[in-house]
Amino acid sequence: MLFEAGHINAYVNRLYYACFYAVSALLLIKNISTSKHGYLRSLMHRNFVKIGLIPRELGKHFDLLFNNRQKGDYSDFARFKAEDVTGWLEGTQKFLAHAESLIPKLTQ
Repeated sequence: MLFEAGHINAYVNRLYYACFYAVSALLLIKNISTSKHGYLRSLMHRNFVKIGLIPRELGKHFDLLFNNRQKGDYSDFARFKAEDVTGWLEGTQKFLAHAESLIPKLTQ
């Protein structure tokens, strides 16, 4: 809805937070938590990407969203164009589906 309404910065923000909360949930299963975005990113790479639980391509998608959410939220003149973020929803959906698929493996 945000994308279709032309609220592209808010759209990018929501894509990032969907992934942020998914990673937060995975880390909680391992009794790890943080509210710091940069530290969560580092923990995700260390605990999931580096050992192959999350594919590198999905880790890179998280990084893309992380960097662009920072830009969109904190840069005064950052405005995303719809054509530049096309495909990010699909990547986010893949990330979330993969994160959900890890839950049974992590809770055994």
